[in-house]
Amino acid sequence: MRLAKYLAHAGVASRRKSEEIVAAGRVRVAGKVITDPAFGVEGGEEVRVDGHQVEPEGREVWMLNKPLDVISTADEPGKRIAVVDLVDSNARLYPVGRLDADSTGLILLSNDGELANRLTHPRFEVEKTYRVKLKKPVTPEAIDQLQRGVRLDDGMTAPATVKKLGEAELDVTIHEGRNRQVRRMAEAIGNEVVALQRISLGSLKLGRLGIGKCRLLDEREVERLWKDAGDD
Repeated sequence: MRLAKYLAHAGVASRRKSEEIVAAGRVRVAGKVITDPAFGVEGGEEVRVDGHQVEPEGREVWMLNKPLDVISTADEPGKRIAVVDLVDSNARLYPVGRLDADSTGLILLSNDGELANRLTHPRFEVEKTYRVKLKKPVTPEAIDQLQRGVRLDDGMTAPATVKKLGEAELDVTIHEGRNRQVRRMAEAIGNEVVALQRISLGSLKLGRLGIGKCRLLDEREVERLWKDAGDD
């Protein structure tokens, strides 16, 4: 693993800031000052920043099938349940992005802030697919509009990938993350969403994970998510 990535995963700083820390000569690996952020570390070496030993945190990335009326926050002070309440972990987890209370499906929770940033930042264009049930049958013209991009109050959307499943049911894939975007896209074509479920994020699929259930992702799945977000 590259040294800057190792530091980011250990919670020292973001990837970019970790690169700056290394370049400034503040990092020692096995007693030697390293200034190359791409320097390879295996994980067994002693790594110190400003003299303080760095211990990689136990990274956790969980996938949850969020139920209705559950809030996508780390802490819900009101009466509603927060997504973190549904994950049985002692780690300090945070939701990766948001999923509205009236939407269901795949949401990630993690203590890896750098991965969360990459998966949610529009610059990395990580695809998200939603299963959308609409109030009215959808026309070929409306599908064409979605595929070309529709105008919202905050500008044109990027072209979406649309698969028609039934008269009023679609799979819609986007890589933007605007607030309630899919619902507003439906309104832009003269329709209304009655049910919205996120079924995939990058290479990760919701699959048969039960509503309200969660599972810890394995290292291979996490590495694929890094690749989805453009990490080399």
